[in-house]
Amino acid sequence: MNQTPPLCSFNLRRSVLSVPAINLRALEKSHSLDCDAVILDLEDSVAPEKKAEARENLRRFFAGPPLEGKERIIRINSLSSEFGAADLDLVTALLPDAVLLPKVDDPRDVTDISDLLADADVPEELRIWAMIETPRGVLNVGAIAETGRTPTSRLDCLVVGLNDLRKETGVLPQPGRSFLVPWLMQVILAVKAYGLDALDSVFNDFRDAEGFEVECGQGRAMGFAGKMLIHPAQIAAANRHFGPSADEIAEAQAIISAFADPTAEGLNVINADGRMIERLHLVQAEALVHKARLISARKPA
Repeated sequence: MNQTPPLCSFNLRRSVLSVPAINLRALEKSHSLDCDAVILDLEDSVAPEKKAEARENLRRFFAGPPLEGKERIIRINSLSSEFGAADLDLVTALLPDAVLLPKVDDPRDVTDISDLLADADVPEELRIWAMIETPRGVLNVGAIAETGRTPTSRLDCLVVGLNDLRKETGVLPQPGRSFLVPWLMQVILAVKAYGLDALDSVFNDFRDAEGFEVECGQGRAMGFAGKMLIHPAQIAAANRHFGPSADEIAEAQAIISAFADPTAEGLNVINADGRMIERLHLVQAEALVHKARLISARKPA
């Protein structure tokens, strides 16, 4: 019996740009960018004395033209902070696609927000994303991801935050992230076990295009769905690395065609051009082709 959990979402999340809610110009520019999703940030990128102004910026932004073809995620401040309650009230009023919780340490951080959203009669379509950026968060990532399997959780995506994790552990920001790879793979195992998405951490130097390309390739090889970005200059490379290549699409289509042959009916394993292909590869191929179609549909006619 196949125990692989179904994916919670088929949304594209190759490129997820973080935009400070205090920056009106950046908010307006997000309409014209080719990123898959936008995180509207009320937390780290907004100074304490600017929090209220940033919330008002988002009220005006949501009252204007919608972001076409992009998920809208509001990153709030921790509910334990003096800003968290007002941020969550804003989320319940604006109804973005998701709310991003900072520094999630254990499952209760997710379930408590889920309960508050339910108490406010917020539609279930509003999902929860969780930042994994503390040692406790990494240690508890399996239990955090498991809350995504409960009917009322809303948890949809985990986002790795390496800047805070490096700060709390003392791991240096070295190329290749060799000392961080075990923690990154813990996040991947957790989301794959419970049918969620995971986004790789930001790359801090947007001028280092070569380094960013390398890190995108590493994140894709690990199994991340996409990458959190800090600058529009990073969008094209993220879309390319985390989207299927022409060769991958052609191979997936060949697998689908092979299993569509009447001689393959009822078989779990077939021989296609000398390769043994299992039916689980068909499931992967169908998901990849679906992703390619979503990408194609986003391109202008």
